[in-house]
Amino acid sequence: MANKIIAACDGASKGNPGPAAWAWVIGGDDGTIDRWEAGPLGRATNNVAELTALERLLEALEPGVPAEVRMDSQYAMKAVTTWLPGWRRKGWKTAAGTPVANKDLVVRIDALLTGRDVDFVYVPAHQVDGDPLNDAADRAASHSARTQEPLASEEGAELPPAEPSARPHTPRTRSSAPRSGSPSAGEGRARRSRPSGGTLNAKFPGRCRCGRAYDKGETIAKNSDGWGHPTCV
Repeated sequence: MANKIIAACDGASKGNPGPAAWAWVIGGDDGTIDRWEAGPLGRATNNVAELTALERLLEALEPGVPAEVRMDSQYAMKAVTTWLPGWRRKGWKTAAGTPVANKDLVVRIDALLTGRDVDFVYVPAHQVDGDPLNDAADRAASHSARTQEPLASEEGAELPPAEPSARPHTPRTRSSAPRSGSPSAGEGRARRSRPSGGTLNAKFPGRCRCGRAYDKGETIAKNSDGWGHPTCV
């Protein structure tokens, strides 16, 4: 009996909708990456990218070989493991009677899954020491979405590195020494902070320290714990 193929797929959309792409990765017997492919979609939603990634992966896999497909999309996972049988019975309508979103992709995936032994496994995305196949698919999809260029191991391409994350905010330190000709540090802080008891109209709803909520537009006052009802200052 043929060994089970371990694979992963992922989609990316830079804006949702925005520049999008799909990618799949197939693992080797030793756990390394055997082959992979990614392709651009132009402007599309993240859900379209995720479903397209699964469609392209199923097209690349041998139909007669059992497979395990790892995905980080809750939507795509539920679409093929939970919702799809009901959609099919209802003529590709949801429980509410509305047309299934991304129907063409879902119908194509349903046809590709017919008669095949495929297990779907959810893996959380962007985890330290997370699933290496999912991470590789995520990197390939993100790169192709950003560049709108196809990539494939069969063409000699190397997997793109992880995209740099946003630079973390580093609080600026304040010198305890006052500037020349300026008030002391304590006096400067006193002027910049709103005095306890000052009132304004709340820009957002919140909760007072007394435990009761206040609504947007309601008059609130600053207290030692934050903002709340003027009577609770």
